[in-house]
Amino acid sequence: MATTIETSIGAQLRALTRLQHIDSRIDQLHKLRGDLPEEINDLDDERAGLLTRIDNIKQEHSDTDDARRRAQRDMKEAEALIKKYDDQQTQVRNNREYDALTKEIEAQKQRIADAELLLETTEGSAEEQSAAVSEAQQRLEELEALIKTKRSDLEDVLEETRQEEEELKERRAEARQHVDKRYIRAYDRLRGRLRDGRAVVQLERGAAAGFSVPPQRQVEIRQRNRIVACEHTGRIIVDADLYAETEQELGFE
Repeated sequence: MATTIETSIGAQLRALTRLQHIDSRIDQLHKLRGDLPEEINDLDDERAGLLTRIDNIKQEHSDTDDARRRAQRDMKEAEALIKKYDDQQTQVRNNREYDALTKEIEAQKQRIADAELLLETTEGSAEEQSAAVSEAQQRLEELEALIKTKRSDLEDVLEETRQEEEELKERRAEARQHVDKRYIRAYDRLRGRLRDGRAVVQLERGAAAGFSVPPQRQVEIRQRNRIVACEHTGRIIVDADLYAETEQELGFE
């Protein structure tokens, strides 16, 4: 059965105020979670970064080991070739052959020098990489424990508030049906851009949400025959009696 919407301004003000009370109540439940969801996301990101770092260090360690083994093989091969070319130089028949062998010997000496430089620059790298992996793994263990604790805390809060939030969401869905679509759109826009989510506020001692309201506007608000928005924030302003009545009707006092 379709919901009948009372379109008078007074009824719409009441419906909007009821909706705001329900949404504010849901916001309060969300605040109980504090920064836990964001903290867990940040910790998860750090954990993913550490896992990537560990993988990169292990790959670097493997690449360094391969490079060192190649350098050691190069040195042995170069030494063997130098000995071979030295022996051949004693048997050459002309200067051209001698010079060609000399160039080969110099090339192999350079090969040895390059290999020695690589071995020298990577000396101790295995220990440094192992230490880096150990440090990262220790932090990873700390993160795992912290994430587990934070998730447990969040689950406790969710469990404590789950039933109430589900009930409030049902009441919110029902309350939205009593608000005209044009006012719902305006309400949702306000809720989306205001940090505290208060699209509807009450008039208290000549002010609303910290901003003073001109006397003529105050009269209009109390008459409840038009939608009055704060000229500074755009919030919908209702009189204190209507605000309290709707809160009492919902049982939120």
